[in-house]
Amino acid sequence: MTVDLTHGDEYFGQLGPFGVDSPWWSSVDEVVARATESAGVPVLVARLVEGHSDTPGSGGRVRYHAEALVRPEGLDSRAPDGDAAARLGPAERRAAWATPAGLRGALAWAESALARAGRPQAGAARQVRTWNLSGLFRLPASGGADAWLKTTTPAFNAAEGAVIALFAGVDPTLVPTVLAADPAAGRLLLDHVPGEDCWGPSAETVADVVPRLVAVQAALADNRAAAAGLRDRTPGTLLARLTELLDRLPAETDLTAGELAAVRELLAELPALVDALAACGLPETVLHGDFHPGNWRSDGDRPATVIDFADACLGHPALDGLRPRAFLSPEAWQHHAEVWAQAWRRHVPGSDPARALELAEPLHHLSYALRYQEFLDHIEPSERPYHAGDPAAELRAALACGGARGRP
Repeated sequence: MTVDLTHGDEYFGQLGPFGVDSPWWSSVDEVVARATESAGVPVLVARLVEGHSDTPGSGGRVRYHAEALVRPEGLDSRAPDGDAAARLGPAERRAAWATPAGLRGALAWAESALARAGRPQAGAARQVRTWNLSGLFRLPASGGADAWLKTTTPAFNAAEGAVIALFAGVDPTLVPTVLAADPAAGRLLLDHVPGEDCWGPSAETVADVVPRLVAVQAALADNRAAAAGLRDRTPGTLLARLTELLDRLPAETDLTAGELAAVRELLAELPALVDALAACGLPETVLHGDFHPGNWRSDGDRPATVIDFADACLGHPALDGLRPRAFLSPEAWQHHAEVWAQAWRRHVPGSDPARALELAEPLHHLSYALRYQEFLDHIEPSERPYHAGDPAAELRAALACGGARGRP
């Protein structure tokens, strides 16, 4: 990877190329360390400039724009050549934190918010992640407890602080503690959650976190007014949104004519599927929106905490119930599905959650096709490799749920 280094209006050329251990483009802590060492001053990554890989988002050749927080006196400034000037210039739909000014502004807000909370910042922020969806920084605070700054784009993400408050009103142990929030700017300051992300969760972790999520969702189903402002992904609204998406697909994806026709056939069947899903008896409610195990954190002693509510929306709870499937072994998935169904049967006696999971599978993929297209519609061109093939992949997955419908 290489880094185009700036400090304010000055350009200091490219640093690198460097090698880093992590293959993930968005995981920038090693990039920051190598660039800081090379520049001799603290450096933060503003954004991805370009990436080339057979598996977008991972590996290959990557170029970043980084901002030196202090002028690097050991380097000579220069005028950028035409290519660098074009890549570093302004772009439509650039995330607010993906600019030097946006980076500084977010960090200044977090420092001030920590001071107001009585936990003054006790050291430099550590940049952990940055990409088109979010920026993530770990901030040491006085007293030894760290805090986390998260930045998102309000145009296509939920106001996480408000959603966390909804969940906390039912079960405060399920969600992280919000120290401060600026929803208009897409800024959130969270208390540190001890433990590890639960990739490959144990049966005990599933049995802990899944029923607690279900309990919150069952309670929130009776309070739709409190969830006003969230994206509507309820089954009844999906058909219109998907029809709009389908009209633009020939220009947006590599779906064949046969696949496009099959998707239209699938959409024609959705009203009947929505009716059958409603007959299962589960209520529409607030969804986490990305309820995979990597968004659960546990230290093995306390109840697990669910994080990352940027994709929260209104919808059918089976969409959250299905999300872990792609991240679990068949045996682990079967256990998760049983735990999820048992939890819903306790809250809604007479319902058929297992049938709802089966019926909702194509809707699950179709809703993610919409969500990934939202990402593409709101990010700048250099970030599109992260998601360019995702809507088509989800539409193909939806077709695969329908057997013969999936043939191009």
